[in-house]
Amino acid sequence: MIKKSFYFFVIITLVTPLFAQNSIVEETKKYYEDLPFEMPLIAPPVFPNNKFNIVDFGAIGDGMTKNTEAINRAISMCSEKGGGKVVVPVGIWLTGPIEMKSNVNLYLEKGAFIQFTKDFDDYPLVQTTYEGTEQYRCKSPISGINLENIAITGFGVIDGGGDAWRYVKKSKLIAAQWKELVTSGGVVDNKNQWWPSTQAMNGQRVLDSLQKANGKLTKEDYQKVRDYLRPVMVNFVKCKNILLEGVTFQNSPAWNIHPLMSENIILRNVTVRNPWYSQNGDGIDVESSKNVIIYDSKFDVGDDAICMKSGKDNFGRKRGIPTENVIIADCIVYHGHGGFTIGSEMSGGVRNIKVTNCNFIGTDIGLRFKSTRGRGGVVENIYIDHIYMKDIPTEALSFNMYYGGQAPTEDIPLAEKLKNRKVLQVDETTPQFRNIFLNDIYCIGAKDAVIIQGLPEMKIKNIVLNNVVMTSDRGVSIFDADGVQLKNTKIISHEPVIKIFQSKNVSIDNFDTDFSLNQIIKLEGDETGNIFLKGKNAELLLKKSKCEGVSENVMNVE
Repeated sequence: MIKKSFYFFVIITLVTPLFAQNSIVEETKKYYEDLPFEMPLIAPPVFPNNKFNIVDFGAIGDGMTKNTEAINRAISMCSEKGGGKVVVPVGIWLTGPIEMKSNVNLYLEKGAFIQFTKDFDDYPLVQTTYEGTEQYRCKSPISGINLENIAITGFGVIDGGGDAWRYVKKSKLIAAQWKELVTSGGVVDNKNQWWPSTQAMNGQRVLDSLQKANGKLTKEDYQKVRDYLRPVMVNFVKCKNILLEGVTFQNSPAWNIHPLMSENIILRNVTVRNPWYSQNGDGIDVESSKNVIIYDSKFDVGDDAICMKSGKDNFGRKRGIPTENVIIADCIVYHGHGGFTIGSEMSGGVRNIKVTNCNFIGTDIGLRFKSTRGRGGVVENIYIDHIYMKDIPTEALSFNMYYGGQAPTEDIPLAEKLKNRKVLQVDETTPQFRNIFLNDIYCIGAKDAVIIQGLPEMKIKNIVLNNVVMTSDRGVSIFDADGVQLKNTKIISHEPVIKIFQSKNVSIDNFDTDFSLNQIIKLEGDETGNIFLKGKNAELLLKKSKCEGVSENVMNVE
């Protein structure tokens, strides 16, 4: 009997992790159906059934005892013993930075709450990458470098203590909230922004001054403004086989989750939260990483929610590692600057991305593509379908190649537009967006339905919108683009519904709108040409079009 029990235990020990892995693999297979690019099937990491409870290492879950040493000893022991599960039981576990190790699953039981300390002294400066450039920042609450087979799973909550780090704009709070914040301590600058300390408030000014004086910043320079150097909450660098599942990540000092130069990443059934006013409070930023699947998750954050990046300007181009092979599916985004975003730090390139069946509810922008001159990099082969949006304050779909500046195509007279439009030489610093396909995109309520804003020297190329239905104040604006297709699209907005400026090879096929309007299409600019009207309503669209400064016979009815 003893032998049988022993063998049964051994079998269960060996089979259970494999069963869990196979379950996730089978679950994700549906997302690979008809995938328009090649991508390997990602398998989650497998861990032995070893368990290491942090209580056994001296941790106390009273919310007051600092458990940094106990938690990290449990993780180290787990890894040294071949891997397994580090268990965080019910309780409030105050801690400083946690360093992950290979073959470790940090598992939060129901009721477990990891609270990172708000003592800046617990977070030493480390060399890392933030917002696309290499620099010193305070150590991330959770980090790992050159690891394999790591996971954060379970049911609990991880709180980054970000409210102690972030600056806050007065304009984003009601009067009572602002008064309470100012009364709590910190300082207020001349722009009515609250900072946790004078050092944090003056941080960027001091760094800029030191950079100008010395030409190069040292670790000692950064040390002078440590309060300013907010860390991302979860930072995995050059790691392989990552699983994040079931846990709530919230209140990060800067970005919430940041896989960098990593691969084989699964994020499923997680919740990512930040106050809507949190500066740089992104949800997840996938940077220079590949083979990623994000699904069945919810985001409610203060900046871009689900974002693809690959480094900034020369640093990103020199690193030359694109973000590629990413699937995003069945996610809900509440607040965020962008529901799904690419850029603006995309200098290493972004390619082979599929986004499907997502809801964006009240995000500032729905689908957001952003870059600017100086970035370089190529964004291509992006496939987005079945996106459902509601109450978008600005653009439901935005391509902005003038991020951080002012495009020359605002609502101003044509002569002024042409005067402000400057054509620069194309070189490695010129960003490119091309081959982007959007199908079944719906939005109830936006300021602008679609804005496609390319550069005069590098037009946005080959954008296909099929079966797009939106209600908005303003319709579709196409500026400096080459090869835009509007197929089976319905836009209900004020006139003109479609504005085309200095763009060519635009096809409008089976377009529907409110035809009681006096003007549907407005064409401007001498580079505008080859505008094709097809399918139903083509003749009516031609009659309700107005041209200014364009060549003759630019519109063709087929």
